[in-house]
Amino acid sequence: MIMIPEPQQSLLNNLVSSVFVLDHKLHIKYINPAGEQLLGSSASRILDVKITDIIKHTSLDPSLLASMIKTGQGFTDNEVSLVIDDRQLLVEISATLTNFGPETCILIEARQIDLQKKISQELYQHVQQQAAQELVRGLAHEIKNPLGGLRGAAQLLEKELPTAELKEYTSIIIEQADRLRSLVDRLLGPQKPGKQTILNIHSVIEKVKQLVEFDLPPGIIIERDYDPSIPDFEMEPDLLQQALLNIISNAIQILKEHGTIKIITRTAHQVNIQGQKYRLCAEIKIIDDGPGIPEHIKDTLFYPMVTAREGGTGLGLSIAQNLIKQHKGKIECHSWPGHTEFSIYLPLRK
Repeated sequence: MIMIPEPQQSLLNNLVSSVFVLDHKLHIKYINPAGEQLLGSSASRILDVKITDIIKHTSLDPSLLASMIKTGQGFTDNEVSLVIDDRQLLVEISATLTNFGPETCILIEARQIDLQKKISQELYQHVQQQAAQELVRGLAHEIKNPLGGLRGAAQLLEKELPTAELKEYTSIIIEQADRLRSLVDRLLGPQKPGKQTILNIHSVIEKVKQLVEFDLPPGIIIERDYDPSIPDFEMEPDLLQQALLNIISNAIQILKEHGTIKIITRTAHQVNIQGQKYRLCAEIKIIDDGPGIPEHIKDTLFYPMVTAREGGTGLGLSIAQNLIKQHKGKIECHSWPGHTEFSIYLPLRK
């Protein structure tokens, strides 16, 4: 442990920001109480431990820290993702060089920005998704109108053709028109829940599990961890079933042949959804141990036509989000290599 003069140590201990002092091998030599809270561990347990052994995954290149001693240059990053004990945190980081006695050390100040980022991101995504959905729905209507005429003309032409060989071409036109019609119907989708009934969320999840298991690769395991205390609430079961099916089917397709999908249910308290606070929500987590979501699509993941999967339409998550929003709920996603977690929040209202 580095001996920091008492006045400086008292100042550091009272800071709201997390402060770490690292030696040239990136071992933690000092940490203030805010830093202990951020890492979820006491100073006595993590002093002299390499910081890269505590942080499971980070968007920050660790070589930046290692090279600081040589270059003498500090840096600032206003958005760094950290994964500690399966918790994903978003922090603002500043790193500088400082001397404590004869030793040159790295002084890191980190400030957690999860809440501010989440609020601004929710508002931004809500506006962007509404605009994207209106655009897609407008395009879908424009496509749907001439599609019916195209299919009808192909059917009339088929009756006039003399040979079966020529009718194969009209059959292809009709088949592709039907495929496009189905795609457009999915884009338009239901905009309001139908008749709502009071049901238990686990009955819906079990039905989805039963559906996906019919075609589940043998190397993929589905694990369940349910909270039986979640009360029954009003829902449109078919819509929720479709939303869950889209998310779980995506996970299966990404895992391909091997992996684990966990379905966890809990109650969540004081949840903010679109600026409104709900006292109690049902929380459904769908977690897979696949490769994670690529960084370049994380911010637009729920937009229509956005996908990283070859052959994917990019509609599954967009439709799922729309169906959850119809139940006054929301979907959040946290992902890093080896862990992708979709959290669905549904208000429990009397």
